[in-house]
Amino acid sequence: MDFGIKLKQLRLQCSLTQEELADRCELTKGYISQLENNLTSPSIATLTDILAVLGSDLKSFFDEDVEEKIVFDENDFFEKEDDGETITWLVPNSLKNEMEPILLTLLPGVDTTVDMPHEGEEFGYVLSGEAVLHIGKKSYTIKQGNSFYFTSNKRHYIENKGNETAKILWVSSPPTF
Repeated sequence: MDFGIKLKQLRLQCSLTQEELADRCELTKGYISQLENNLTSPSIATLTDILAVLGSDLKSFFDEDVEEKIVFDENDFFEKEDDGETITWLVPNSLKNEMEPILLTLLPGVDTTVDMPHEGEEFGYVLSGEAVLHIGKKSYTIKQGNSFYFTSNKRHYIENKGNETAKILWVSSPPTF
């Protein structure tokens, strides 16, 4: 088995650039490139982290005949925290699927990065708190129990103007997070 080629194929199946994979794994783009070109070898812990982001695990990576996982628990989730925003990928291999569900947690006074127009659709359900959904030039207050659905053809982001943490189940199709 060619480790680097297999890792690259898995990354490409998930439609990730080396930089995107590196960012999600808190590694450098150069390190991912070295791995894919068999110029270095990762530790087991690093490889485990990379494979989790790519929706795989050590057994699956080294075993050719593995059944696709259907049910996921918190041990499978991948989380990225950044300045009051936490994104939790609820289905680790969702990048290769038609949709990508995440749990978005925004602390008070925090907003997501502005997402530029792209192909696709997005759905969300507010689990707790309150926030403002900005789509193009319009803004919508979304509260606990509200859902939203829109075409991703305008710039969009979510802002937590409230005093409590907002938690939102957010699904993008195709995957973009």
